[in-house]
Amino acid sequence: MPVPHLTHALNAPTLDLERRILAAKPTIEHWFRKQWQHHTVPFYCSVDLRNSGFKLAPVDTNLFPGGFNNLNPDFIPLCIQAMMTAVEKICPDAHNILLIPENHTRNIFYLQNIAMLQSIMQQAGMNVRIGSLLPDISQPLPIPLPNGDSLLLEPIQRKENRLVTGDFDPCAILLNNDLSGGVPEVLQNLDQTIIPPLHAGWATRRKSWHFSAYDNVAQDFADLIDIDPWLINPYFTSCGKVDFHEKEGLECVAAGVDEILQQIREKYAQYGISEKPFVICKADSGTYGMGIMSIKDGSELYALNRKQRNKMAVVKEGLVVKNVLVQEGVHTFESIHQAVAEPVIYMIDRHVVGGFYRVHTGRGIDENLNAPGMHFVPLAFDTNCMQTDPTAQPDAAPNRFYTYGVIARLALLASAIELERYQQTPLPALTEN
Repeated sequence: MPVPHLTHALNAPTLDLERRILAAKPTIEHWFRKQWQHHTVPFYCSVDLRNSGFKLAPVDTNLFPGGFNNLNPDFIPLCIQAMMTAVEKICPDAHNILLIPENHTRNIFYLQNIAMLQSIMQQAGMNVRIGSLLPDISQPLPIPLPNGDSLLLEPIQRKENRLVTGDFDPCAILLNNDLSGGVPEVLQNLDQTIIPPLHAGWATRRKSWHFSAYDNVAQDFADLIDIDPWLINPYFTSCGKVDFHEKEGLECVAAGVDEILQQIREKYAQYGISEKPFVICKADSGTYGMGIMSIKDGSELYALNRKQRNKMAVVKEGLVVKNVLVQEGVHTFESIHQAVAEPVIYMIDRHVVGGFYRVHTGRGIDENLNAPGMHFVPLAFDTNCMQTDPTAQPDAAPNRFYTYGVIARLALLASAIELERYQQTPLPALTEN
C-alpha cells in the first residue's frame, strides 16, 4: 500500500527527523536491545500516532489492543512468530491459554478481532479457549461471524485459585478486556499468570502516568540521535477532582489548556509554523475515543452546553470522569482519498507486526478520529518494520513505516516503565452500574 499523501508543505522538520532515524538505525536498534534487558516488554500493545509534517508523536497507547482484524492478512505470519516469542516468556511450557474478551458481544467488529487473536495464538501452537465474564453466559455460546466462521464464548469457573472453563485448565489468562469498570473478584489472587497484569487496566492506569514515563524515554532517545524531543513528544498536564456535570474543577483544566497552548505557540514560533495550536482534553483513563474534545482556548470550557458536558462526563462502562488529561494537539496532515488519516501501530512483545490507518471522512486535521464514522485501511511494513531502503526518500513506504515503528516502540518502552512504576497500585473492585 502506498504511503498516504502528506499534504502539508511544511514537512522539513519531520523529513529531517526521518533522515536522522534512518541514519542512526544501528545505534537505535542497539539502544532498544539494551532497554529490553532492563525492562519487561508488555505482551501486546497498539499506539496511535499523529504526523503533522512538522511533528510525529504518539497520542495514545493501548495495552489491550482490539483491532487485530484490521491488520494486513499478509503479515499474520509475522504476528505468529512474535506471538511465539511473547508466550514463551510468560509460560515456557504453556500450551493452554484462556482468552478473556470485552463484554460487548454485539460488536461484531470487535469479535472479529478476538477471532483473529485466537487464530494467531493457535497458529503459534497454543490451545486457546475464550472465556466470558458475562454472568448470563452459563453454557457455551457460538456467535456466527461474517466470514462464515463462528466464535465460541464459554462460561468461566473459579476452582480455588484457578480459572477454568469445562475441563480446560489454562497455564495463563490473556486479557483483551481493559477492566474499565474495575477488576472482577474472579480475576484476583489467581495462581495463573494474567497478561497484561491487572494494574494495566483502566480501572487503575492513567494516561498521564504513561506520558510521564514517555517524557523520560523521549528525552533519552532525543539525546541519542541529537534531536529536539518536542518533535516526538506532545506536551501535557493533568487535573483531578473534575466534574463536568457540576462544572467543578474546570479552572484547573482551563489553566492547563492555556499553559499548554502557550508552550505550543513558543515551539511553533521557533520552527516558523503557522498552524493554529490546539489542545485535546480527554479522560485520563479509558478508551474507545470517549470523553475527548478539541479546544483552542481555555475559556471554551466554561461555554460548554449540557450535551457537551454530558459527553465529557461519562466514558466506557458508564464511569464518571474525575481526572482529565490536557494534551498538546498534533495535527494530522496524512490523508487517504482526501480523508484525514492517522497510523495505528501494533506490536506483540517487542516486535512491530503491522497496523492500519484510521480514516475519517467527516473529521478535520485537528480532531479526534477515533469516533463513529471511522474506517480502517491496513498498512504493511513491506517485509517487516525493520526493512528500510537507503536509496529512497525518507517518506518512501519502507522508510516512513520504519520511522512509525521506532516511535511506536518508544511508547511501548514507556508502557513497560509505567507498569513497573505502578505495579503496587491498589486494584479497585468491579463497579456496579
